[in-house]
Amino acid sequence: MSAENAAETAIPAGTWSIDPPHSFIEFAIKHVGIATVKGYAIGIQGTIEGGVEPAVRGIVDATTLTTHDETRDAHLRSPEFFDVERFPQLSFESTDIEERDGALVVHGTLTIKGVSQPVELRGRYTGSNVDPWGNDRIGLEFQGTVDRTAFGLNWNAPLPGGGFLLPNDVALSAGFSAIKEA
Repeated sequence: MSAENAAETAIPAGTWSIDPPHSFIEFAIKHVGIATVKGYAIGIQGTIEGGVEPAVRGIVDATTLTTHDETRDAHLRSPEFFDVERFPQLSFESTDIEERDGALVVHGTLTIKGVSQPVELRGRYTGSNVDPWGNDRIGLEFQGTVDRTAFGLNWNAPLPGGGFLLPNDVALSAGFSAIKEA
């Protein structure tokens, strides 16, 4: 990788706190094999470490997961899916971040329902700027796919014509605005 590409993907040195109102975590899954249904994590917090040993850590309040449908959201919070009474948080911690082909590749551990599995996310550092209040900010975006059944999210329903209501693969995407800590 050229030094120019490395400069475009490197996370600036420092500790950066994720700014929840200006960040998102989204999940998407096919419903009946024909329509994409999206959900969002509203209660997010975390940090990003830049510099020589970059890292990403985050926690999601599972009780804030929403698809904007109260009935479906209640089902997602039930023991058949996220079981938020027993497992109120989802977490992610990177184990390695590398720059590959002009992108950031984040290897880490995702924990859902007390089950930890390795995941790989691809993304990019989207830049830095100073906001109107004098805060140094950076932006990062990531995407990946996880097998929901690897985390014990096994509920499904058969379709009359064959197949199932839900596939195993769930697409994840996230975008973070983060403020440099003093």
